[in-house]
Amino acid sequence: MANTVKRFLVPLDGSKNSMRGLDKAISLAKKSETEIIGLHVIEISPSEIKIIKIVLRNALNKNYKNSMKIAKKKCLQNKVPFIDVMEYGKEGERIVSFAAENKCDLIVMGARGLGSIKETFLGSTSNYVLHTSKIPVTIVK
Repeated sequence: MANTVKRFLVPLDGSKNSMRGLDKAISLAKKSETEIIGLHVIEISPSEIKIIKIVLRNALNKNYKNSMKIAKKKCLQNKVPFIDVMEYGKEGERIVSFAAENKCDLIVMGARGLGSIKETFLGSTSNYVLHTSKIPVTIVK
């Protein structure tokens, strides 16, 4: 990869596939001295979160914290800079817009996440990102 690559976006939801995406991003980042942004999207709007009881909010935040703790540790062990971010909204749309807004050079993500909808080859979020992103996308199986 050229030295112009500075930032990878890795959507993380705690699934094994998202962690495989992180592993691939770490491997690529080590070769190109690139930072990784781990993005966890909670698929509810900020106005809806006010309505949700404190127990559910804590559960959502716990998943975020657990995913990011693992990701930070892996990146630290591999000497790859890591930034963690949490966003609200529709997962695919938020991933694509976040990547564009933050001038990411590549999105690296698992083929399937924690979603309940099963598609034959790709999860619905990775399928959406692959077909709508204006920047390159690497899907890891």
